[in-house]
Amino acid sequence: MSTTPSAPDAPEPSAPDGPPTVVGWREWVALPQADVAWVKAKIDTGARSSSIHAFDLEVFDRDGHDWVRFSIHPWQKSDDDHVELSLPVLDVREVRSSNGQVEKRYAVALDVTLAGRTVTTVMTLSNRDEMGFRMLIGREALERGYLVDSSRSYAGGRPRRSVRKKNWGR
Repeated sequence: MSTTPSAPDAPEPSAPDGPPTVVGWREWVALPQADVAWVKAKIDTGARSSSIHAFDLEVFDRDGHDWVRFSIHPWQKSDDDHVELSLPVLDVREVRSSNGQVEKRYAVALDVTLAGRTVTTVMTLSNRDEMGFRMLIGREALERGYLVDSSRSYAGGRPRRSVRKKNWGR
């Protein structure tokens, strides 16, 4: 598997004018393309690319280009509210996980709203069901004008308590 030659290019890094946007080590983000208002994400400066828990992956051809159809669960401890997406494959990457294993992952361009700003970033699709967070935001997204304050959580805001409870499996 390799990069699809005529697939859309990966987004180019570009920081906004002005001071960086401060985020904590964990944040609530939105996925506008999926109409998902809240997903809890770990901000991970040790990871190059961002990653999201994806399941039911199916690669298909659309007009001579590889696309991938997949589903996501926005809540950490729940299978409720699954969302299906279909996006062009940007790349297939070999990614070394935190436990040292190398696996091939599909990479797609996905819009992420973090701390009130929406950026398009490369997102790898992986099984993160057993991980503490179903989504990681890596350096490729953060270099677009974000500054990580590791002593903070939810610097970009968080949903009301009733929404947060869904993430607890309640």
